[in-house]
Amino acid sequence: MQRQTTIYKKSDVTKKWYVVDAADKPLGRLASEIAVILQGKNKPQYTPNFDCGDFVIVVNCSKVWLTGDKIHKKNYYDNKSQTYGGLRVRSAKVMKKDYPTEMVRRAVWGMLPKGPLGKQMIKKLFVYAGPDHQKQDRKPIEVELTKKREK
Repeated sequence: MQRQTTIYKKSDVTKKWYVVDAADKPLGRLASEIAVILQGKNKPQYTPNFDCGDFVIVVNCSKVWLTGDKIHKKNYYDNKSQTYGGLRVRSAKVMKKDYPTEMVRRAVWGMLPKGPLGKQMIKKLFVYAGPDHQKQDRKPIEVELTKKREK
């Protein structure tokens, strides 16, 4: 007896909105779990060739933390033509203080597929440095992804 594989279409997938509080969470673990939701790998209808993931709102990303001594040793590189030589280097300490939303967005982007499908997925990520966001009308569901840091 043969089993038939179910092939899902884009119309079969319903997209939900989730809110993730990033306060006192490790950046890498948080980013990997957000990437799973954006890709739709947490759903039984997951299909790798189209975008079946949900929308994710990340709040309090300025309170995210890095393990070990990464806050002092990790650097973020960017090839910008506005700077001499085209290379801009920022430490993780500067990124956390001045650009926390970009730091979280870069971490999630590193865990998504590259190409047109990944670009479509990253557009469903909304990152905010503080506790407030402008997507209350979507009625997002609160999700607890990783454990908080024990102090």
